[in-house]
Amino acid sequence: MDVLYFAWVRERIGVPKERVQTSAATVQELVAELRGREERYALAFADLDALRVAVDQELSEFDASLAGVREVAFFPPMTGG
Repeated sequence: MDVLYFAWVRERIGVPKERVQTSAATVQELVAELRGREERYALAFADLDALRVAVDQELSEFDASLAGVREVAFFPPMTGG
């Protein structure tokens, strides 16, 4: 699946997008796998309350299933202006 990173998440990880092979069943499990990769991922995913996730371009929760998913995106909360 494709994993996309936006705003400061992208800055901490250093790439905007990557293809990930995973056995994770949920977004939460995917995050745990990513955290275990390198320090930059651990820093980016240190505080999940500061992150939002979209699964196949729909705002989702971290307990969302990854069955059949093609894309997961991580980004900070959006603010109005």
